[in-house]
Amino acid sequence: MYKMFLSLGAVFAALSVALGAFGAHGLKKIVPAESVATFQTGVQYQFYHAIGLFLAGILFSQFPGQWMVRSGYCFLIGIILFSGSLYLLTFLHDTESVGLRRLGIITPFGGLFFIAGWLMMLMAIMSKK
Repeated sequence: MYKMFLSLGAVFAALSVALGAFGAHGLKKIVPAESVATFQTGVQYQFYHAIGLFLAGILFSQFPGQWMVRSGYCFLIGIILFSGSLYLLTFLHDTESVGLRRLGIITPFGGLFFIAGWLMMLMAIMSKK
């Protein structure tokens, strides 16, 4: 399990750097400034929680169990829901697609998964005897 979290952390961190560079250079030519800010928020939180995935993988050796596994899965789901929805909102805003408001409701659920991931990591640490 820990190897999967370490691998996913590396993949999501690398994607954060690539997406951040795209947001800083290429995206500004395509979408308005407020959309670039939304995109950058997604990149930031993706990077923070890629580090969370690394931590879950590394800490699993010291604090094995379901709490740490759930923590890693929460970070993974949070990245997909939170950052993924912000990326989609940015590109749908550019195409002026309908349904933006409905998609925006997903983002807070991703944030809740991020919070749950950190709390589950805390539970894993505190529950070790």
